[in-house]
Amino acid sequence: MTTTIISGSPHVHSGRTSKKIMYDVIIALTPALLAAIYIFGTKALILIVTTVLSCVVFEYTIQKYLMKTRVSVADGSAVVTGVLLAFNLPSNLPIWMVIVGSLVAIGIAKMSFGGLGFNIFNPALVGRVFLLISFPVQMTTWPKVAKQTADAVTGATPLGLIKEGLNYGETMTEITSKLPTNLDLFLGTVGGSLGEISAVALLIGAAYLFIRKIISWHIPVIVLATMAVITGVFWLIDPEQYVNPLIHILSGGAILGAFFMATDYVTSPMSAKGKIIFAIGVGTITVVIRLFGAYPEGVSFAILIMNAFVPLINTYFKPRRFGEHIKIKIF
Repeated sequence: MTTTIISGSPHVHSGRTSKKIMYDVIIALTPALLAAIYIFGTKALILIVTTVLSCVVFEYTIQKYLMKTRVSVADGSAVVTGVLLAFNLPSNLPIWMVIVGSLVAIGIAKMSFGGLGFNIFNPALVGRVFLLISFPVQMTTWPKVAKQTADAVTGATPLGLIKEGLNYGETMTEITSKLPTNLDLFLGTVGGSLGEISAVALLIGAAYLFIRKIISWHIPVIVLATMAVITGVFWLIDPEQYVNPLIHILSGGAILGAFFMATDYVTSPMSAKGKIIFAIGVGTITVVIRLFGAYPEGVSFAILIMNAFVPLINTYFKPRRFGEHIKIKIF
């Protein structure tokens, strides 16, 4: 008697594996990584190396000695988490805080749920938000860019300057005169975290992801479009209290979040309709936090909030199943 064992879905496979996808993401992040090192110097390099190594070591240790499962650090997911975490931190953050953030990202946000594929929230963003809440002063003390390297002097980010100016009763005309130009924002010669300083480098990496078909247009385009529409409406209503949409798009990690973090396979919806709803939520929450919240930035919180809704979104908006029967009504 022959026994046939049918494994779980999917039954149609391609040559794309988690490992290949992760290394494609690493390649896509390389232009922004090089730009960060060029702009902030050796501090950025040390920060990135620290986050990557600590994420890899923590994942290896937890899998081997605590979970006692197969070690899978070679799949590149811990490296991606480390790079993305570094991109969400200022280059002058103390090393011990960086290591703590890596432990939270890997140990709490990823491995406590079972590892890659089971985590509900984006690990890098959990690490970043934990550090922001725990060490707000250090996480909001930004190095001031001086051409190719960072000085010891610190300076506010563009969104921080806007929030601070409005709190002191300044008009947007007065605040705008202190802001970097749109070209500076695009090229990245401004202060901020490593991943919010060079829009052009991030877009080069995003183009690579599109070419490799790692991500679809739904989430990044709709996140940025939602932000542009909402901030544009407020700007048209009162341009002296609200800044133009282009500054919102080019500042505060919006591009990093839209293309590299909101599109995470594990923590984003599966269906196209679900991705659209998810993206609208991310864009809307980001704008609400930026315009009316205490923090000048809101992308990280917005993505994590919408991560929590992904299981619900997937329940009501499911992708079409292979082999699904379609009822045909015959007259």
